Amino acid sequence: MASPPPEMSSWSHCWRGEDRRAAMKINFVAPGLLLFLTLTPFRMPGQTSAPAPDFDRPVSWKLMLPNLGSDQKKIWTFPAKLTHRKYLMPTLAFLGATAALIALDPRDAPPFRNTNAFNGFNHVFTGNVTAYGTVAVPVALYATSFAIKDLKMRNTALLAAEAVGDSEILATVLKDATKRVRPAAVMPGQSYSDTWFESPGSFLRGSGSFPSGHTIAAFSVATVVARRYRNRKWVPYVAYGLAGAVAFSRLTLSAHFVSDVFVGGVLGYSISRFVVLREYNSNPALLVVCSSPFSLSRRKGSSPDAD
Repeated sequence: MASPPPEMSSWSHCWRGEDRRAAMKINFVAPGLLLFLTLTPFRMPGQTSAPAPDFDRPVSWKLMLPNLGSDQKKIWTFPAKLTHRKYLMPTLAFLGATAALIALDPRDAPPFRNTNAFNGFNHVFTGNVTAYGTVAVPVALYATSFAIKDLKMRNTALLAAEAVGDSEILATVLKDATKRVRPAAVMPGQSYSDTWFESPGSFLRGSGSFPSGHTIAAFSVATVVARRYRNRKWVPYVAYGLAGAVAFSRLTLSAHFVSDVFVGGVLGYSISRFVVLREYNSNPALLVVCSSPFSLSRRKGSSPDAD
């Protein structure tokens, strides 16, 4: 019998004391590090000009549901824009990369499942730890914003929460639609190619593998923080580095295929940057495949909200 998905079983066993302590440190250190960097007034090398004044998209707890509704409309009506080349080409590139990774999944998944090389990493970066750590970042920003009376930080936390909500709604629909079996749940003798529309679970539980819910949430939060504090030294690198660690843990735990993680990362980044932050309104179809998330320069059409 196949072992249960790692995120469901990792807390059912007793951890070694050092593993528990290391996991607790991650949930405090990761948001603490980002919080420290957002408060550090250093710019990246080459940034000598003063940032443009902030312009926040209206956001509050009262506006959260209306904003989510507006965001979801943009997300689900996006296919109607694919008749335009500027939207179509990035989308085709993304879909092509996804198809290639899906074709390679049967080769990529077994090595992660059949090795013990990541046991120490997996004991620390469990599904629960990375989920709590992702949530801890906007919570820490929100709480700190009241202590230091920083409206930008408070709005950043709310925008990150909005981005996670948008991303998880999309992820849940895709998971329920595809019902992909997780690598850890593939039965002995079963082909890793035969994983689609096979996962059990009731509707709206999002129990399928495609895309990675942890990854889409991590990149949603990372992108909001990185874009709004991209003039702060190292914030984008730390934010995306932590999100990348979450994504990698989903592979080492055999909770997801590489294609699941890739799609989760792209969608999380894109929803945060182009739907929630409303950057590049002239071309919201730009995706990770066409624009580096580490780009720190202010380009034509970007919103000053991100500074």
